[in-house]
Amino acid sequence: MSLNESSRLENIALAGRILGTLFSHEPDHESAAPFVSLLAQRDGLSEWPVDHPDLPAIADRFAAGYAFEPEPLPVAWQRLFIGPHALPAPPWGSVYLDKEQVLFGESTTQLRRWMQEKGIACQHAAREPEDSMGLMLKLAAWLAEQGQAQALDELLAWHFMPWAGRFLELFVQHAQHPFYQALGELTQITMADWRSGLLIPVGQKVLFR
Repeated sequence: MSLNESSRLENIALAGRILGTLFSHEPDHESAAPFVSLLAQRDGLSEWPVDHPDLPAIADRFAAGYAFEPEPLPVAWQRLFIGPHALPAPPWGSVYLDKEQVLFGESTTQLRRWMQEKGIACQHAAREPEDSMGLMLKLAAWLAEQGQAQALDELLAWHFMPWAGRFLELFVQHAQHPFYQALGELTQITMADWRSGLLIPVGQKVLFR
């Protein structure tokens, strides 16, 4: 493995683990709270593994959102990821890739079949679809940590990036909270960096949302 490839995998492992945790867990969860506290600091992105001119502005939004009085972070999390009202940006791939916009749709089945072929076991509650935004980011991080570059590229190009951009577009547009707007923007520039390092083309799939 070349030095550049090793550095790329390390960067994906770091960013994917942090972003995946923040999309998967409420902000006061024991897994997410340390990352929330880190990003609440003005220099919280000083060592982010992607260089981008928008990082200072995103860091400011994270810091402002940590103590956003109109809507506390846990309340914003509930609104964006749980309900009870319709989610402005559902974080599951099959909502975008399946004509019926359902959970556990055909695209989820395809991802599950691919994971089985690769010998990847699911380590999450059965009620959570494998193609949730948080789980996909954490799976990318895990593959990078394992040095499985080919499987990582397949995951990103075939099962994740075809819909993740649309989700992030909607998420940023409708977050209505500086912390989660910043989370969406940081994920956008991070995944754009990941895409630039892919050796296989991103699949072109019809989106239904």
